Amino acid sequence: MVYTNYMEEREVKFLDIDVAEIEQKILALGGVKQFDRVFKRIVFDYPDLRLDKQAAWVRLRDEGDKVTFSYKQRLEVGDGTSNDKSMLEHEVVVSDFEATAEILRSIGLVDKFYEENRRVQYKIGEVELDIDTWPQLNPYLEIEAPNWGLVDEMIVKLELNPDDKKIYSTNQIYAAAGINENDYSRITFNEMVRRG
Repeated sequence: MVYTNYMEEREVKFLDIDVAEIEQKILALGGVKQFDRVFKRIVFDYPDLRLDKQAAWVRLRDEGDKVTFSYKQRLEVGDGTSNDKSMLEHEVVVSDFEATAEILRSIGLVDKFYEENRRVQYKIGEVELDIDTWPQLNPYLEIEAPNWGLVDEMIVKLELNPDDKKIYSTNQIYAAAGINENDYSRITFNEMVRRG
C-alpha cells in the first residue's frame, strides 16, 4: 500500500504531561488504543546542511507496521520560545527501510542522525492522539486532525490549556531541554552518541 500526503500538518504538542491522567481522559472520551511501539528513524540532509538552514529535513521512519519517507519543513519559524506557524509535510510509504536509506545516500544525502522514540497512539474519530517518549525528554502529547477545528475541540475535551499548545518540532523540544540534536549521531534509549 502506497499513499502520499502533501499538506500542512494540523498538529499541536503539549509538553511534560502526566501520562496516566491523559490516558484516563482519552479512554473516558472513547479513545481506542492503536499501538504502543518504538519507532526508529534516520534524518538526512545534504553535507552542507542546506535543509537544516531552511528549517527542513528528510526523514525515513520505521513505524513497525510500515516505513514512511517524509520531507518536513517548519513554516514561519518561531524564535524558540514562540510557536511556528505550522509544518509542511510530504510523505509516502516505502517498502524497505535500509534500501531506501541506501538510495538517499547514493544521491548525495548524508545521515544527520539516527533516533528512536516510543509512541502510544489512540484515536477518537478522526483525531490521532500520540503520547511520545524520547530519550532524555519528558513524555508529551501530540494531537493531530484533518482540520484545526477538530484539534481545538480535542484540546477542550481533554481540559488542556490552549495557551500551552506548541507548534514545535522535536528538535525545538530538545533545544528547550538544552540538547542540540545536531551534536549527536545517535539518540536512543540506550545511548546518546556525540559526533566524533
